[in-house]
Amino acid sequence: QLQASGGGLVQAGGSLRLSCAASGRTLSNYNMAWFRQAPGKEREFVARIRWNNGITNYADFVKGRFTISRDNAKNTMHLQMNSLKPEDTAAYYCAASSRVYSVNSRLYEYWGPGTQVTVSS
Repeated sequence: QLQASGGGLVQAGGSLRLSCAASGRTLSNYNMAWFRQAPGKEREFVARIRWNNGITNYADFVKGRFTISRDNAKNTMHLQMNSLKPEDTAAYYCAASSRVYSVNSRLYEYWGPGTQVTVSS
């Protein structure tokens, strides 16, 4: 029901724009978030956006570099990633919740398969 796309291989300092599209759901009714998971590590919060007022929040390690946004008309969410670093390499997942606006991945009801982001040094 959620599908993330836009990942790829990029050099350090480069940019990527991830998208999350939904089928069967109206994303404007959900709080949305991006998480990421690197090999051997736990899934971690990256950014989130509220459904009703668009308020955003970011993990400290992406502040000033990443921007989360939503396009309700197109039923999509985006993550603009600039100044990418090798440590940003991970599978990125989009998630949705009708109940919570949280940094805890376990509280999100809906997930899509991840999109791989690889940043070379």
